[in-house]
Amino acid sequence: MRCCLAACALFVTGLVFASPSSGQRAPPHFHQTAELVLGGEGGWDYLTFDPGTGRIYISRSSRVDVVDPVAGRVVGTISDTPGVHGVALAPKLHKGFTSNGRDGTVGVFDLDTLGPVARVRAGSNPDAILYDPATDQVFAFNGGSHDVTIIGAGSAAVMRTLPLGGKPEFAAADGHGNVYVNIEDTAEIVAIDGRRLDIKARWPLKGCEAPTGLAMDVERHRLFVGCSNKVMTVVDAKDGRIITTLPIGAGCDATAFDPQASLAFSSNGDGTLTVIGREGADRYAVLQNVPTKPGARTMALDPKRQRVYLVTADYGPRPPATAEQPRPRSAMVPGTFTLLVVEAN
Repeated sequence: MRCCLAACALFVTGLVFASPSSGQRAPPHFHQTAELVLGGEGGWDYLTFDPGTGRIYISRSSRVDVVDPVAGRVVGTISDTPGVHGVALAPKLHKGFTSNGRDGTVGVFDLDTLGPVARVRAGSNPDAILYDPATDQVFAFNGGSHDVTIIGAGSAAVMRTLPLGGKPEFAAADGHGNVYVNIEDTAEIVAIDGRRLDIKARWPLKGCEAPTGLAMDVERHRLFVGCSNKVMTVVDAKDGRIITTLPIGAGCDATAFDPQASLAFSSNGDGTLTVIGREGADRYAVLQNVPTKPGARTMALDPKRQRVYLVTADYGPRPPATAEQPRPRSAMVPGTFTLLVVEAN
């Protein structure tokens, strides 16, 4: 439901957010401003925003669509990415990386031409993928083999495959060589030392079921975990202490953090985008649940413009259950794949 925050002070980037009548800056109010129909076949998974070009990389099952959100159209394609889940970008190396879940590889492509550069063997079903500029390494988190393949971004050589003890979901880096990943089936965060290539710590996520999205406030060492039981858990990245939990929508598959405005976001498959603000030292509050569209469960953030990009599509009726398919999935209506734009006033 669309809502506004009234009369309570919120600290964002050192300023107090309050009601307009107080003379202090009010918190940003988000709303959906556009629906851009992109079309094309195939489902989708993660979105990656490139702040240098303003383009969005969208995983589409067997390819990656490169989208110009201003023009509202696909401007390029990265092909031969079977079962692609995510994209990681290394602008200083002019390279990008795809996690190809179906064939257990990481694809390396040229950021300028979008053409292939190399292919690296990973584990079973690489899902989330992350480039860490502090170590110049790519981390491919393998959902099937429950490990992470660490790859030298420049050499495309495997540095190490590190067991994680459970199914990894999403990851975040702190810019100092530390990488954090959600473990979905054990409800933990694993902290990885990217320089030593080993595990530093394992932290249980009490009260968080099947964690999915993960984002980080690097300056304050806070992790924002999207949980399948409709809560966001805020965790201290230094010691794993749980700071607080907040309600979010159902079906979260991604979280994001805006360091300029100190806002955390949860994209929810129930058709909402939860916006959370920092009230002060380790105090957070839900500011809005912005209406989006059902199925818009993943997102990418442009913090400079305070825009959130989400994708979804229309689906036909669910087919009847059978012995072979007790929970059949509805088919996507052709031509309805859509990019949603949510931004602040």
